[in-house]
Amino acid sequence: MEVGSLPVELWRVILAYLPLPDLGRCCQVCRAWRELVLSLDNTRWRQLCLGCPECRHPNWPSQPHVEPPSWREALKEHALATRTWNQNGPELQSSACLLFFRRRKDRRVWHVGPGCEFETLRGALGVVGPYDRVVLHPGVYEEQAEVALKVPVELVGLGRLGEVALLVCMEQQCPTARLCNLVFMPPWFSTVVYKTSWGHVQLDNCNFEGAQLQVRGPGTCQARFCSFSQGSSAHLLGVVLSLLDSCDFSGSDTASVTVEGPPVSERNWACKHLAALARTLPSCSVSGNNDSPPRGRLAGSTGGHQPPGANVKKEHVSIEDWQRRTGVDAVCQGTVIEDCWSDGDRSEGEEENQDGGGTNNTKNQFTLDYKIPCDHHGLSHLLKPRPDGSLPLASSPDPPSVTPEPLTFQQELDRDPEAQMLAASTLGCILRRCLFREGKGGVHLSNYGQARLEGNVFRGLNYAVRCIQNSTIVMLRNDVCECRASGVFLRLSAQGLIAENNIHSNGEAGLDIRKGANPIIVCNKIHSGLRSGVVVLGNGKGSIRSNQIFNNKEAGVYILFSGNPVVSGNHIFQGQAAGIAINENGRGIITENVIKENQWGGVDIRRGGDPILKNNYICYGYSDGVVVGERGRGLIEGNHVYCNKGCGVWVMSSSLPQLLGNYITHNCMYGLAVFWIGGEGGSGERRGVEAEGREGQENLNEEGELFAWESDLDSEDERHSSRRSISVALVESNCMNYNGAVGLYVKSSEPLNVFANLVNGNRGTGIAVLQSSQLTRLVTNCILENGRGGVTVEKDCRVELRGNGIYKNSGHGVGFSGNGQIVENDVVGNRGYGIQVSGGADIKVMRNRVQPAQGCGIAVLGPVKGVVHDNLLFQGHPGNKKTLLHMDPGNESCVLRNNSVLRHNNSCTSAPPWVLENPPPRPLASSPSGLSSSQYPSRLGISMTTRISATVESGCHSGSMFCSIL
Repeated sequence: MEVGSLPVELWRVILAYLPLPDLGRCCQVCRAWRELVLSLDNTRWRQLCLGCPECRHPNWPSQPHVEPPSWREALKEHALATRTWNQNGPELQSSACLLFFRRRKDRRVWHVGPGCEFETLRGALGVVGPYDRVVLHPGVYEEQAEVALKVPVELVGLGRLGEVALLVCMEQQCPTARLCNLVFMPPWFSTVVYKTSWGHVQLDNCNFEGAQLQVRGPGTCQARFCSFSQGSSAHLLGVVLSLLDSCDFSGSDTASVTVEGPPVSERNWACKHLAALARTLPSCSVSGNNDSPPRGRLAGSTGGHQPPGANVKKEHVSIEDWQRRTGVDAVCQGTVIEDCWSDGDRSEGEEENQDGGGTNNTKNQFTLDYKIPCDHHGLSHLLKPRPDGSLPLASSPDPPSVTPEPLTFQQELDRDPEAQMLAASTLGCILRRCLFREGKGGVHLSNYGQARLEGNVFRGLNYAVRCIQNSTIVMLRNDVCECRASGVFLRLSAQGLIAENNIHSNGEAGLDIRKGANPIIVCNKIHSGLRSGVVVLGNGKGSIRSNQIFNNKEAGVYILFSGNPVVSGNHIFQGQAAGIAINENGRGIITENVIKENQWGGVDIRRGGDPILKNNYICYGYSDGVVVGERGRGLIEGNHVYCNKGCGVWVMSSSLPQLLGNYITHNCMYGLAVFWIGGEGGSGERRGVEAEGREGQENLNEEGELFAWESDLDSEDERHSSRRSISVALVESNCMNYNGAVGLYVKSSEPLNVFANLVNGNRGTGIAVLQSSQLTRLVTNCILENGRGGVTVEKDCRVELRGNGIYKNSGHGVGFSGNGQIVENDVVGNRGYGIQVSGGADIKVMRNRVQPAQGCGIAVLGPVKGVVHDNLLFQGHPGNKKTLLHMDPGNESCVLRNNSVLRHNNSCTSAPPWVLENPPPRPLASSPSGLSSSQYPSRLGISMTTRISATVESGCHSGSMFCSIL
């Protein structure tokens, strides 16, 4: 008979009536028949699989609504467990069947129940031989004393699941046993219904109700399609290898699965079969909730799905596009400019020379031929176009368009041998495709226990996983949601690999790491939590890499109480608070993350927080990019901080940060604000109290336990014994460009060093010092083409300007009303005065080179004290009628001497060939003169033991929307 003689559809109807043995015989006829039989997967094979009373849906219990890849394969897996009891000959090579029982020719089947050979289970077990089968008919079987299994035996319940119930306590004293289609309930004298200490037990389609399964190494266990309800649990003590597959755990009073103790060295006969099965079963994945967030919600973010191997995402987002998206207009109406800031009130000389715009795009009314060239200063390489014609970040009018993508899991494994080893490990307890729901705990590991969790669902528990006391956990592709406390909790030197999980909607942190725990956390989605995404505290460590952490109510990553993780390559976005918060002596290395679209600061550091923050993209936030709050510390180096609605970097009270080589651009307010408002009862103190109250809530673990943190923490002396004393802020080699207000805004009562920065194209003044009772040093900076003045220093400030290049700003080059020095600067091409000194300043103006575009070169206005000497002044356009060196009549306290004035020759029609030489235009490429190596470390020589840091006063001004965190 040929298949082609009838339509294929008709053959399928005919074959749908065949029983399982006949379908198998048809498969052996020929290839065409085999393909025809295999095509019945969704019809006849499905009927056979679901019609077997010993079988459950292949995706039970977590996804019974989802069709399996193959119903025939699912039926094969169900049948193999029984088929091994009917095999003759030597041991089989393990395939999909875990359990192996050797066939005996005299194997018998015993029936137990009313009217059968035996009415009690104990009676049947007294006569059975090795590998016999005991069939229990529907009914309830109760034993008043413990029952021992002394020979290998198979116990099978007849009928539907639930019709055979055992109120019994069994102890296995034989190499192997199989229990199928039974309901276990505890007898009156014990909650343990089954225990084994050296043999192997296989449980298929059994229910445990209020009972406990106990396996002690070298004993092993395989449980498939079993239900543990009403407080039932599995205790695995020192197991070498056990497998719980497709089980349902619900209503637990403690942990549903407890794994305790290191795997014992002795192994039983089933270990090799379990290991083979663990390697051959396909990897599981959690669908549905593990999908990427909706596309519309993540528009413009970098958190969506990417093709494998795609590690760079191009986002062509201009500042105008982002302003339209976030409701910020093109002139940054939200800019905060203090009423007392005199730069808002231009002087007479500046007003005369403004065309009314206040921007650096206003066309100069004089020809540029008279300008001294100054484009070859020491920082000009940051502004020159690249060989391919593209503009560098420092001079580009658009924000960066490229951010790194998280690595894939395979890429992380390729670069991390330890993670690769953990991903391949199979020791301890293996849980696959299980459902944990509506109970106190999911899986608890302690005392060097080991477990592997793959493709499970944890829902509605107090906590999903707790790993403590040097235990090791491997979690792959699980779904952890709606826990009342933390989802995954690690402490007491726990370790392991947590990868590709979907951890969301938990009441506390998604992951809670403390007390020396050191896991590897890669490629997870951690989102929608009611508190933080990841919390690291109490000397917790960990490597947190390539995760997507988003939409959490508090910080995406929260580090405190000497937590010290490595946070690298993550996308942390759309959080309702800070992206990363480092508080209460938290530390950590935070590198190469994309931190964007968070409601509060992208990174918030305060109260002794001391991280290394390096090479991150901190952008598109609704507040500030980086906030360094009260007593904050840290090395902030090489970050891209752009397009934030507040400031790029906001530094507050008594903090000690060190900012090196950052790009702080296109922020709507200040580029870098060092801000302080005095007064013990000021807003800074009020906000600090509020923050402290919220932070205190995070000190509870998932069961509400209180910890004496003082006993867990290193003392402050121990933490900083290897570091030099830190006393002065350092802002070095940063680019602060195209921000909506002032590039660098200083209102502080503590010292500050500002070295070798490029301050370019900001809408306000380049650098504004409004309050500085201690010395602020501005050395070797380039302050270029800002919308107002180059440098503004207010009354009573102490400031040193040395070796700076101040070029082509739309206001005065330097407006100085404080005390200090203006030494060896080049002030060229500014549209207002070159240097204006006013008020009651006590000042030294020495060895500067000045050429104004239109106004005075150096103007001394009011009762200024000090000296102005050895300056070189170049005339601007011949039509400029202002004197190059002006001092108010009657000023007897200021001395002018040895100043040189170079004017145009009226008989010459061309401009004189003036250039800045000996030295060339400032800032110079070399270190500024007068600074020792300890004061001005080279970029390559900075280490954790030689970090220079800052202290600045606290507080938030009235217009701030950014200074509070958790």
